[in-house]
Amino acid sequence: MSIAKIFAVPHPVYPTRRSFLRRAGCGFGMLACAGLMHEQGLLAAEAAINPLAARRPHFTPKARSIIWLFINGGPSHVDTWDYKPELEKRDGQELKGFDPNTGFFNGQVGPIMKSPFKFARHGQSGAWVSEIFPGMARHVDKMAFIHSCWTDSNNHSPALLKINTGFGRMGYPCVGSWATYGLGAETANLPAFVTMYDTLGRGLPKGYAQNWGAGFLPGIYQGTALKGQGSPIDNLQRSPEMNDQEQRAQLDLLARLSRKRPEESAEPEFTARIESFELAYRMQMAAPDALDVNKETETTQKLYGLDNPKCAHFAKQCLLARRLVERGVRFVQIYSGGEENEKSWDGHTNIKDNHSGFAAETDTPIAGLLEDLSSRGLLDSTLVIWGGEFGRLPLVQKGGTGRDHNPHAFTVWMAGAGVKGGVHHGATDELGHKAVDDRVSVNDLHATILHLLGLDHKRLTYRYNGRDFRLTDVAGEVVEGILA
Repeated sequence: MSIAKIFAVPHPVYPTRRSFLRRAGCGFGMLACAGLMHEQGLLAAEAAINPLAARRPHFTPKARSIIWLFINGGPSHVDTWDYKPELEKRDGQELKGFDPNTGFFNGQVGPIMKSPFKFARHGQSGAWVSEIFPGMARHVDKMAFIHSCWTDSNNHSPALLKINTGFGRMGYPCVGSWATYGLGAETANLPAFVTMYDTLGRGLPKGYAQNWGAGFLPGIYQGTALKGQGSPIDNLQRSPEMNDQEQRAQLDLLARLSRKRPEESAEPEFTARIESFELAYRMQMAAPDALDVNKETETTQKLYGLDNPKCAHFAKQCLLARRLVERGVRFVQIYSGGEENEKSWDGHTNIKDNHSGFAAETDTPIAGLLEDLSSRGLLDSTLVIWGGEFGRLPLVQKGGTGRDHNPHAFTVWMAGAGVKGGVHHGATDELGHKAVDDRVSVNDLHATILHLLGLDHKRLTYRYNGRDFRLTDVAGEVVEGILA
């Protein structure tokens, strides 16, 4: 029936022209609403079909991807990036008013201890850098240093969970999961979020897989951890008893069966499991190529330090990170160090030996990563982060020449997309004991990371148990001073 006839003749559904126009107007409004929701990735059906579909950020992002170099164990800021000449002047003196509960080992803290390392200025910015980082020192003009970071735990496990998830207890999504939930994936053939941990048998960071877990978010958003030994991903090779057509037929059958049971299809974990099977299938073709660093030139491999037995393991991970982000992986996190104290940057007994050893493992690879990203134009779209879960005290720990944990102050640097190079934000006191100027909390760090990805940390929420949760909980301010 033509529009003219509808208007001319009363209709049981539209008894008057006014009712027709009213209903038609509502229909156009719903179309417009659906279009807006589609643009923002808010349509429930769309999310159920593909929870990793790329979604628009809240505003134009500076960073397309992130490589987080996690310096596991609590690196000493006063022995790396936060030069404190006052430590040498007051070496051996008591720190008056010191709270003995600050560190983890109550009652084992001695007097002020100077750094065993020499510091020198580098770059046009004149940044002070410890002698243990000769490679990274060449890139200080790319880095924005945040010297005033602080946290609220002096114990590794809760501090690791805090810096990764925003909460010092289990059950919450990590930064990489929030970023993947908010933005989706840029590639359909590789995970959006990849984690790499120690490959020398020194264990996982304390807190284990919770550090890259999705918490209450759907499981599809958790990090994919590359194994330390053997095949980096389990079952990456197809069973020899099955060919491609047979495997594809299995997945298609699973999809058809799930559509026949809508009550199960609506379950997030069920949907995530099916999507993980599909991703695993696609990865069988894409992942072996992405993870093969032998395809790089000899010059590139040497740049990262793959020819150096001391750092070859971490060099491979840094090179893998570059290969992954250039293929569309959004978030890569690499852990330096393992679980136990002296198997990570947890220098309780001898800070010189501990930090010298781990610096030798990481300095050349990280310097190579920054140089490689820059030469390929990837640093303009990749945010590189260096830091641990807390700092260390400016005091000696009794029974050795190490330092205990310090939640009151630590340094994090960022380089690349959207970050000013050669700047220093905030400051600690003259001994490096506490952050005193422009203090930056973990929530502030997270707000800044999300901001660089084009996400407003206050708008990125997920409803769970009747409450809207966010990465930064009810706090967090973007650190504007480091933004380009």
